[in-house]
Amino acid sequence: MTYMTTSEAMVETLRAEGITEVFGIVGSAYMDVLDLFPAAGIRFVAVRHEQSAAHMADGYSRVTGKPSLCIGQNGPGITNMVTSIAAAYHAHSPVVIVTPSAMSAGRGLDGFQEVDQLPIFSTITKFQLQVSRPERIAEAFRTAFRVALAERGPVQIDIPRDFFYAEGDFTILEPEHYRVSERGPGDGAAIDKAAEILAAAKSPAIIAGLGVTETAGADEVRRLARQLGAPVASSYQHTDAYPQNDELAVGPIGYQGSKAAMGLLSKADVILAIGTRLSGFGTLPQYGFDYFPKAAKIIQIEIDPRQIGRVRPIDVGIIGDAKAAAKALADRLTAIQGERKPDPARLASIREAKEAWAKELESISGSDASPISPRRALAELARALPKDAIVTSDIGNICSVANAYLKPTRPRSFLPALGFGNCGFAYPAALGAKVAAPDRPVLAIIGDGAWGMSLHEVMTAVEEKLSVVACVFNNQEWGAEKKNQIDFYDDRYVGVDIGHGVGGFNFAEIAQAMGAIGVRVSDPANLHDTYADALAAGEPVVVEIMVDPKELAEPFRRDALQFPKRHLKRYAHLDESKFDKAAS
Repeated sequence: MTYMTTSEAMVETLRAEGITEVFGIVGSAYMDVLDLFPAAGIRFVAVRHEQSAAHMADGYSRVTGKPSLCIGQNGPGITNMVTSIAAAYHAHSPVVIVTPSAMSAGRGLDGFQEVDQLPIFSTITKFQLQVSRPERIAEAFRTAFRVALAERGPVQIDIPRDFFYAEGDFTILEPEHYRVSERGPGDGAAIDKAAEILAAAKSPAIIAGLGVTETAGADEVRRLARQLGAPVASSYQHTDAYPQNDELAVGPIGYQGSKAAMGLLSKADVILAIGTRLSGFGTLPQYGFDYFPKAAKIIQIEIDPRQIGRVRPIDVGIIGDAKAAAKALADRLTAIQGERKPDPARLASIREAKEAWAKELESISGSDASPISPRRALAELARALPKDAIVTSDIGNICSVANAYLKPTRPRSFLPALGFGNCGFAYPAALGAKVAAPDRPVLAIIGDGAWGMSLHEVMTAVEEKLSVVACVFNNQEWGAEKKNQIDFYDDRYVGVDIGHGVGGFNFAEIAQAMGAIGVRVSDPANLHDTYADALAAGEPVVVEIMVDPKELAEPFRRDALQFPKRHLKRYAHLDESKFDKAAS
């Protein structure tokens, strides 16, 4: 044991865990810890809004697979992080959030900036600790990192601000002394049963999800796919789970995904779902096509037992590590069948489906019109991206259409907003990704609505010299919501227009005012060169793309909307329930 202050014990534990960056905004509540960061070799990345701090930590963890840490001032600084911690929870990111709190002697007196910070995060964290005594701080951080990595999600440590100044004897342990990362393949009998079902399958298909990314299991999934001659679809918004340049990769399922993937999946007699919960939203009908096969047998491999069979009934469930389970399953299949190569006819059908979808996508992505077609802008962007690029995307109409165009070839390259679906995610997440991978190109896809929630972080990018490219698709509207008002509310627009009353906003000029490079593109012929120049600039760049406000994608959830019915005379003219415009 070594005598030190509580602040020193906290920072030494962070050093043992390999924490080299902390994201947040300076606050008096943890000033003593902040003072130690430079000498400890820890970079404090100061943002402009605390929500961005946790998004940066989320992006950092999703690129590295390692835990990250964010911190803020007690009270308002911490409550500003609720949205981004919820996003990290849905993304299964091991983010540790440190929440300094009111002084222990004054707790419960409604003091300045006092709020009970534990209940606020109780449903969006995997675990919460409130440090009850200063001498437990190193133990608390060890627990936080262990749980964050074991359960793949955020953990909160709440520390009374006066505890940072205490002193005592502390033991600083190395991570291998208090946590283990390796996991097994799951129950052997279940793997045997799954192998028997797959060996008898005529047209099996694989869905690869986040678990494949998290375990670096793409090679094992590729071996399985070769053995089975099976197409490999990626689960919704996890296109980087499997390399898209592989001959058996057929793209992502889900909203605005690959018709090739969904068409092939619809014909499967067995579906092997690896590292995915088969989310209800991610398997909804698309393109007017209820593609998920009703009669197919389902084999689900998941590390979280709560997700096994949660959304769809299964024939075999395997609670195990995606990579280890895929390897064990491939070994069993080889023992049953011997080494096999994909059937040439099966390969040809997969190739034909991919080619047909690529041709269709190209046919709707070549417009030379101005304002620019969003699909043309996305197609040009996909062509301009280097192979090692990391792309983040926000939520919204244009960002979701990108699901059809991006074809990452390595894991941890595509970071969408995922299940929480909050606006303002993509840009700070991209900044965190750049901190994590400074040698890789990083680009964010953002609509102009979401950009209004994150553009202030251009100042962070400039100050921290983070050469991230923000591609802002400006159609001067909240496109997804406007599409709902077009389809269900007879083109009555409320709250969806952005900047119409002032002639629009010039986001390129705003970026220049903050010290970044700002470029506005109005001619589709200039898209490719603008993207290439931005990626090569070595500075923060905002590319503002003036896209066609009339070109909007299908609603996210047409099944969740209804034509409005009105009963009061005042609103009778707004009654659309007698008309079925979708049918007409």
